[in-house]
Amino acid sequence: MAQVPAIRTVGLTKHYGKTEALNDLDLQVEQGEIFGFLGPNGAGKTTTIRSLLNYITPTSGSAQVLGMDAATQSVELREHISYQPADYSMYENLTGGQFLQYFANLRGGVDVGYVHELAERLGADLGKKISDYSTGNKQKIGLIQAFMNKRQLVILDEPATGLDPLVQQELQRMYQEVQDDGRTVFLSSHTLSEVERVADRVGILRQGRLIVVERVDDLKRKAIRRLDIEFENDVAASVFEGVNGVRSVTARGPHVSVSFDGPVGDLLRVVVDHDVLNIHSREADLEEIFLTYYRSDAATGARAGDVVEEAMPDVG
Repeated sequence: MAQVPAIRTVGLTKHYGKTEALNDLDLQVEQGEIFGFLGPNGAGKTTTIRSLLNYITPTSGSAQVLGMDAATQSVELREHISYQPADYSMYENLTGGQFLQYFANLRGGVDVGYVHELAERLGADLGKKISDYSTGNKQKIGLIQAFMNKRQLVILDEPATGLDPLVQQELQRMYQEVQDDGRTVFLSSHTLSEVERVADRVGILRQGRLIVVERVDDLKRKAIRRLDIEFENDVAASVFEGVNGVRSVTARGPHVSVSFDGPVGDLLRVVVDHDVLNIHSREADLEEIFLTYYRSDAATGARAGDVVEEAMPDVG
């Protein structure tokens, strides 16, 4: 018998008056995967999560979480989901440990030893009052709250906010442990490098619409790559005109940078016709791919999904 998806939405839509926050979202996230949900602020990521948790009522469409209806079975779903919101209020007069104990009691208790293990791994001081915490330290408490229950589905909204790089690395190991245990991570973020390192698949939201869902590796194979080449003598950019897959060329004397997609064979045959001193390949990262799918059509006059080269849009 096939396993039910961790998340499945059909035509999920949410409008606030004339504002279209989410439009016709069809999404399926499988159990046991780390799924990255990408888009800048205002793209509809948090609206999607709040609909999944039944915090808001969609205008139309439906959502199922772990095989249960998100609207009619939301109370039952609480037993199987952990959630860390991007922005939430904390009880400032409590210590971090007291805050976590409060939430543990709401859940019927947790493994205290595991709570302290998570605190040590993230570098969280549970004895300090929350009012004395920095933004990053408050974030650590929120993450411990989300992971300590070992729920089947962990939903995280901008979880790396305020965390230093070493703590982010530890957090990535925690994602992997959830997956190794057969559970699911739904990671909403505009921190593209974070998602690239941990996600199996990504979905990219653009102005409330899902424009692509693919494996990270598959996205990379479709993306623009770059060759930086140093020749013994000057080489003109025109040498590479018409070469299959070449998208742009910049030549400055013997230094040439070529952007291309697809197989590299035709390009290399042209390169080796000249005396090469050095060659360096740069694979596209998820940030470049994000740009591919998330630029302004009005600015480029192109279709969503075409490859272009321009400055990265603000995804903060």
